[in-house]
Amino acid sequence: MLEMAIPRLLLIEDDQSLREAVTVTLRRAGFEVRAEPDGSGLADAVAAFHPDLAILDVRLPRGEDGFGLAVRLRTMAEIPIVFVTAADAIDERLRGFEVGADDYIVKPFVASELLARVRAVLRRSGRLTSPTYQVFDLLVDEANRTASRSGHDLQLTKVEFDLLAVLSRTPGQVFSKAQLLSLVWGFDGYDNNLVEVHISALRRKLEANGGRLIHTERGEGYVLRSPVPP
Repeated sequence: MLEMAIPRLLLIEDDQSLREAVTVTLRRAGFEVRAEPDGSGLADAVAAFHPDLAILDVRLPRGEDGFGLAVRLRTMAEIPIVFVTAADAIDERLRGFEVGADDYIVKPFVASELLARVRAVLRRSGRLTSPTYQVFDLLVDEANRTASRSGHDLQLTKVEFDLLAVLSRTPGQVFSKAQLLSLVWGFDGYDNNLVEVHISALRRKLEANGGRLIHTERGEGYVLRSPVPP
């Protein structure tokens, strides 16, 4: 079963009432939201949640401020950042853009303004429809080129990821070796053994965390479908 993921938003806001209100607003608008009171769980949020956009409060009473979190976030994932703050001083806004802000919202704001700005940033970055999707227990994030199974990072090579992306976009569809050569390598009529070698390596990584996902259809090619016990 293929689940097309909706955009995932990471919200870091220390004010509990505002955090809960914004979370409800974003979820009602159709977004998936992970809300945190500070940046202590940033690394885990990026690794496990795979956000498409981060909404960061600038002034956080504990740990790093929003600017520091933005700098750290940029080393983990290439995702857009929207700052939210009660301060509208020009020097603070400029600092926000210097550390990579895609937009800046000053408190107090209305829900419609927040939603409009979030959608605009997602649209500009090509993430309004998230390139992260799930097939069975497999999560594929095409934006950051990462894949995990049952929460375990697969550590794929470039070719392995490209193969997995092709197969997992349309689970149940059989791809011949010639088709995979064309789609992944851009080759026509190249050695089919190239596909076999990389499929074998990809299978080993997938099956280290579960049953077989990539099946061989004799005389036809490869297909990604429901897992069977290893």
